[in-house]
Amino acid sequence: MPPPTAALSVPSSSSPSLFPLSSFSSSNNPHVSSFCPAPTALPKFPSLSKPKTPLRNLTPLSAVSIEKETLISERPHTFLREADGGDDGSVRSRFQRMILEAQESVCSALEAVDGAGKFKEDAWTRPGGGGGISRVLQDGAVFEKAGVNISIVYGVMPPEAYRAAKAAADDQKPGPIPFFAAGISSVLHPKNPFAPTLHFNYRYFETDAPKDAPGAPRQWWFGGGTDLTPAYIFEEDVKHFHSIQKKACDKFDPSFYPRFKKWCDDYFYIKHRGERRGLGGIFFDDLNDYDQEMLLSFATECANSVVPAYIPIIEKRKDTPFNESQKAWQQLRRGRYVEFNLVYDRGTTFGLKTGGRIESILVSLPLSARWEYDHKPEEGSEEWKLLDACINPKEWI
Repeated sequence: MPPPTAALSVPSSSSPSLFPLSSFSSSNNPHVSSFCPAPTALPKFPSLSKPKTPLRNLTPLSAVSIEKETLISERPHTFLREADGGDDGSVRSRFQRMILEAQESVCSALEAVDGAGKFKEDAWTRPGGGGGISRVLQDGAVFEKAGVNISIVYGVMPPEAYRAAKAAADDQKPGPIPFFAAGISSVLHPKNPFAPTLHFNYRYFETDAPKDAPGAPRQWWFGGGTDLTPAYIFEEDVKHFHSIQKKACDKFDPSFYPRFKKWCDDYFYIKHRGERRGLGGIFFDDLNDYDQEMLLSFATECANSVVPAYIPIIEKRKDTPFNESQKAWQQLRRGRYVEFNLVYDRGTTFGLKTGGRIESILVSLPLSARWEYDHKPEEGSEEWKLLDACINPKEWI
């Protein structure tokens, strides 16, 4: 096995920021929305010299007529449009119910294990329909930052946003594309360097016929996954995490876990570093080649597996003593996390291209991260072992 190598990095100061894995937005004419999840160049912005309006109101050129979300004091009974909300048996309605319940159960479990921190909640709507609930716990006893967001959004996206939302471009539709997107997205950053970061995201997407192609069939797909990003390897933790993912997959198809585990390793690859972001899990996207009911049940099972996969690891590691050097290594690995999310993540790119709610789009980023020039861990060290596993993915179970 070749020794790991650390690529060139640039010194930088850390800064507080916020991400989605699922962030969405919508506009008025046309409605534009953002949904979590392939990266292309970031949109260009107009000159910022002597702005006539506050910077937060500046709009990406690729997202036209974006209307700012409206914060609301109380969450509504549903974020679905009236035409959809009355059908409790629809996939849209049941997926909304699933992500609301998952958000509640995950946040309750995180508050219980943290013991001190509480989630701040922002509920918001868009004039074009839909909305979301953003929950963030910051500076708790266990978690430096934990974000758990849900979004239900309607919109019309430009072709470039469609390419970002959908991995395959060979079926690209012409013209603006009406769509519905719903999802739950979360990133959890613990304080202790021996406690791993977790990301999960489950989403449902529909597109209608483009305005210049009436009569084209509606398309739908599911996407998502759960993955683990530790700074230090405890094999029993990684095996536990992967075993829960496999158990959820095996209930539906024994081919799912090996297929989605490899997909996860391939997706969370930082090309300019030649390494993965973490130690994987499962990931899937554009999934519509199975029965829709089965995939809805599968996404629900995966979302319900987050707490049993993660909380036992946090309970075991949250109070482990650590030193400054180990904390610095955690911050370096978080730098890699930031690099992947801002350069390669499809959800971030889609949100930026469609003028999404920026606090939701960037909620995945940690409060602090670190870059050191040409940092290389000592061969054979625990840090080296983590980097080696990120360069050379392993089969954990």
